[in-house]
Amino acid sequence: MNSISNNQQKKGFIPVMLTPFTDGGKIDYDQLTLLTEFYLNAGAAGLFANCLSSEMFELTADERLQIIKHVVKVTGGSVPVVATGTFGGPIGSQADFVNQVHDTGVQAVIAITSLLANADESDDVFNSRADELLELTPDVPLGFYECPVPYKRILSAGQLQHFASTGRVIYHKDTSLDINQIKAKIAVAQGSNLGLYDAYMVHAVESLKAGSAGLSCIQGNYFPELIVWLCDNYNNPSMQEQVDKVQQFFIDNMDVMHDVYPTVAKYYLQQRGVEISTFTRRKVGNFSSAIRQNIKSLYQKYSQLQNEYGIQPVV
Repeated sequence: MNSISNNQQKKGFIPVMLTPFTDGGKIDYDQLTLLTEFYLNAGAAGLFANCLSSEMFELTADERLQIIKHVVKVTGGSVPVVATGTFGGPIGSQADFVNQVHDTGVQAVIAITSLLANADESDDVFNSRADELLELTPDVPLGFYECPVPYKRILSAGQLQHFASTGRVIYHKDTSLDINQIKAKIAVAQGSNLGLYDAYMVHAVESLKAGSAGLSCIQGNYFPELIVWLCDNYNNPSMQEQVDKVQQFFIDNMDVMHDVYPTVAKYYLQQRGVEISTFTRRKVGNFSSAIRQNIKSLYQKYSQLQNEYGIQPVV
C-alpha cells in the first residue's frame, strides 16, 4: 500500500469523501461502495473518510466507525485511508475513539485542531493536549485537519515542526488559505515523514511546486480526475498553458462549488451519472433553482475543458 506521507516526486489527490444517504436519511452503503470506486477509478492516491464533507458531525459514533470500515474494505488496501477520530470532550475519551478508528485499518487517524482547544485557549494549551493525545495513542499514526467547524484553528509552522519531529504525525490537511504559511510549514517538515495536503485550490499549482504532498479539496467531489490531472502535470513545462488554464478554472468557479455544499456536489455528481441522492443531514441552506442552474453551467464548462484536454471521464 502506498503512503500518505510526503513524497517529493509523486503528488497525490486525497478526496474528502461524501456520505451517500437514502432519500429517507439512512446511510446508503451500496452507493458508498460505488462512490468509493468512483474516487479510486479517478486515480485518487488515498481517501479521507469521515470528514466534514462526510457530514461527520451529523453521524453517530457507530455510524462513523461503520462508514470507515466500509471504505477500508472496499479499497482492499489499494490506497491508504485516513479518517477523523476526535470529536471533543476530555482527551482521554478522544484517545479512546482514536484507537477505535485505528482498529478499522486506516493508515492514520486525523485530529481536528479546533476540538483539542477552544478558540480562546492558547497554542500552549493546544500543544499540551495534542502531546497528551499522542501519549495515549502510542501505536497510532496521527494527522491534523484544520477543519472550519466548530471554528478554524490554524497551526503555525513552529507547532507543525514540533509534531512532525515526533515521527508520529504523518498527515496535515491545511486550510490556512495562505501560501506563505504553507511554504513555511513545508520547510519545517522537510526530512520528516509528514505530508501536507492543501485544501485551497486557488493556489494549488503554487502549493504543489512549493513541495506539498498533494491536494485534498472539495473540488474532488465534482471532477476528481481533473485534480489528479493537475497533480500529474502541474510541473510539466510542455503543458504550462493548460495547467494555467486549469488553475484559473478553479479560481473562476470557486464560489459555486461552495454554495450549499455538500448538496451541490451530490447534485453535480448526479449530472455525471453517479447514483447518489442529494439528501444531506447537515443544514446548509436553500438549494434553489438558481443554484441548480449554476451547477448545470459548471457541468457544461467542465465538459468542454475535459474534451479539450482529452481527460477521460470516470464512469
